[in-house]
Amino acid sequence: MWKKKTAVFIASQACSILGTSLVQYALFWYVTLETKSGVAMTAYIVCGFLPTFFLSPFGGVWADRFDRKKLIMIADGFIAAVTLILAAVFMINGKSLAAVLVASALRAAGTAVQAPAVGAILPGIVPTAHLTRVNGISTTIQSIIALVAPVVSGVLVSVCPLYVVFLIDVVTAAGAILILGFFLDFTPAATESREKNTHYFTDMKLGFLYIKEHRYLVSLFMFIATFLFLITPAAMLTPLQVARTFGSDVWRLTAIEVAFSAGMILGGALISIWGGWKNRMVTILVSSGLFAICSAALGIVPTFVLYTGVMVLLGLGTPFFHTPLAVMLQEHVDDAYLGRVFSVSTMLTTSVMPMSMLIFGPLSEKIRIEILLVAASTAMLICVAAACTQKQLFEAGRAVKSE
Repeated sequence: MWKKKTAVFIASQACSILGTSLVQYALFWYVTLETKSGVAMTAYIVCGFLPTFFLSPFGGVWADRFDRKKLIMIADGFIAAVTLILAAVFMINGKSLAAVLVASALRAAGTAVQAPAVGAILPGIVPTAHLTRVNGISTTIQSIIALVAPVVSGVLVSVCPLYVVFLIDVVTAAGAILILGFFLDFTPAATESREKNTHYFTDMKLGFLYIKEHRYLVSLFMFIATFLFLITPAAMLTPLQVARTFGSDVWRLTAIEVAFSAGMILGGALISIWGGWKNRMVTILVSSGLFAICSAALGIVPTFVLYTGVMVLLGLGTPFFHTPLAVMLQEHVDDAYLGRVFSVSTMLTTSVMPMSMLIFGPLSEKIRIEILLVAASTAMLICVAAACTQKQLFEAGRAVKSE
């Protein structure tokens, strides 16, 4: 029975993510091509992550208070409604940068509500022993979408008005909501229906106190934040590096995106089949070490063919970082606090790299990106070595046996 429920949930999320990805690429290209302005791009990026950063704690509280299935459906519906209004604006006015920025911010607000609920709902559906496999399958599907979405979005944008892409997202969101509503029989855990008379900020404070009292969570989130900061040059400056070093041909930029996505697909398949090392933290740290090596390699490889090969390895390691991280939280965090803990994880994963670009972006104008990559890789290895001394992380990394 749990396999059927899991398949329904993953199918609904795949449907939702596909439409969201199509719109995100379309909006990014619209802002880039219409404005050719660094200020406009910065405004778009800020609108896309600030609401998620500030509203995720509230999303976490709601995920621990209410039915997570309904919360996901409501968030999906809100995002679809915003996208529908944006489509109407484009149909009437032809284009509107202001509307794009507002819509981007509102869609990010919806994500702040949806993401903690999505992360917290799986332990209520999937037996503990199968969490790694299910998360791995989900990652693989998301990687496939990441591979095909830019191609599909590019074709659609080139042959259709932009509002058509927006309407496709509305349709996919409606499909995701219908799949969840009619085919997922999910009974909320007792903790989700507890007394809701406490103030939101009190609940939020209790969530942060829970993290503080469980020291492994503090160490884990500090490691994640530091590592995401250091991986930023490899994650966000590589297109600029390719254009400067190997040539600004579009096919080169496409090649590295495809290579990374292909690596993620392979990595997601491997983690779903193998599951990684028995200790989740070992898997996270090994993948982190691989990231560090790849970051250095991106700074020194002499040919574009080798560079593309390194991007495959970088993508390969990504599921081995994110999947065991999600499983660690799903296994060890009390269900009553799981939404709030996932909200902190969402805050970090959506905001650290964009904020890091405020530092690395200007630095890349004064220092060669190759030097930044090698320097960041050295710091990453130091970060991994420091994490290896944290016994509490390895204690938390031990797999929990299903009852």
